[in-house]
Amino acid sequence: MVLTNLRAATLQPGTDPYGLIEDAALVLVGDKIAWVGPLAALPGDYGDLTAQDMGGRLVTPALIDCHTHVVHGGNRATEFEMRLQGASYEAVARAGGGIVSTVKATRNASEDELVWAALAFVDAMIAEGVAVIEIKSGYGLERDTELRMLRAARRIGQMRPVLVRTSFLAAHAVPVEYQGRADAYIDEVCIPTLHVAHAEGLVDAVDGFCEGIAFSPTQIERVFQAAQTLGLPVKLHAEQLSNLGGAALAARFGALSADHLEYLDEAGVAAMAAAGTVAVILPGAFYTLRETAMPPIDLLRQYAVPMAVATDMNPGSSPMASLLLAMNMACTLFRMTPAEALAGATIHAARALGLTDRGTLATGQAADLAIWNCGHPAELAYRIGFNPLHQRIQGGVL
Repeated sequence: MVLTNLRAATLQPGTDPYGLIEDAALVLVGDKIAWVGPLAALPGDYGDLTAQDMGGRLVTPALIDCHTHVVHGGNRATEFEMRLQGASYEAVARAGGGIVSTVKATRNASEDELVWAALAFVDAMIAEGVAVIEIKSGYGLERDTELRMLRAARRIGQMRPVLVRTSFLAAHAVPVEYQGRADAYIDEVCIPTLHVAHAEGLVDAVDGFCEGIAFSPTQIERVFQAAQTLGLPVKLHAEQLSNLGGAALAARFGALSADHLEYLDEAGVAAMAAAGTVAVILPGAFYTLRETAMPPIDLLRQYAVPMAVATDMNPGSSPMASLLLAMNMACTLFRMTPAEALAGATIHAARALGLTDRGTLATGQAADLAIWNCGHPAELAYRIGFNPLHQRIQGGVL
């Protein structure tokens, strides 16, 4: 089909930061974009295709949420109350809350229960124009539940019109039964489970949490070495609460992304730039935890490190399922521009997942589009609590 009467934010390099084409046309053939450009330049070869009038609306690549923990059991509303009364994220975690509390609820949930609980959030994401969602494990911290989470994630991709990319995150926290024995947990649970999950085709990437309340750089390095042996790309929760050099470690392994980065220093930024590692900015966690240290946005710009934006949807530190809200927060809290926020939820988010076939409007790219009741792309990051999506196209299907 041919989409006409639209404004196209292509996210391709040009004089306009959005790659904006006024009075544009888009040609979709099968599940790919065959042509995009000014309507006046539409090749005659496409004149007989079915035309769809977009009513002057804005069209962008469909959004990509490149960092979520959407599969989990239970919720942590009581911890939300604790933090409001002054308890820090670390204090909650050390008192048996935090990630470990979600582990108990997730271990007690069946695969069906995990799927149906997650679908409520996934549907909300799809309704905001999201076509790709990354889903992590990491709330099992033992073999069977980690595998169950990954299987649930794969099922979601079969049940909904959305591409799901999975990340193995067993190196997320030390479970109660391994307290004081983090090295043993990595050797006896994390790495062996990774091998089983990979053999079942459940893993697209390997993640970890490099932090004082989680795992040291040395321990994460062992996980990354195992991933490297299996030919799996890596990514890392790094420099969220302190600076342990996690981003530089991730860069040394050619990581797809390093995520959070509130305490990232210039050496870490330089390492990421040299490795081509994407910085995933997660304002939902910053907001929920009432952090004060902000990611070094200016340094990331200076070193031309691509910045993705994601929800970090999880039951504890970022119980947020709106990527549009994450884009707004990235602008209001971190002073990213609306153009950076949109690129962060499209082209750079795709790169953070190792995807090269989507995230822009260009010939040969996946025909995943979002059609908005907007006149200008800046409106997507401007409004709060309002969803301007008119229609979504997934794989060329309205």
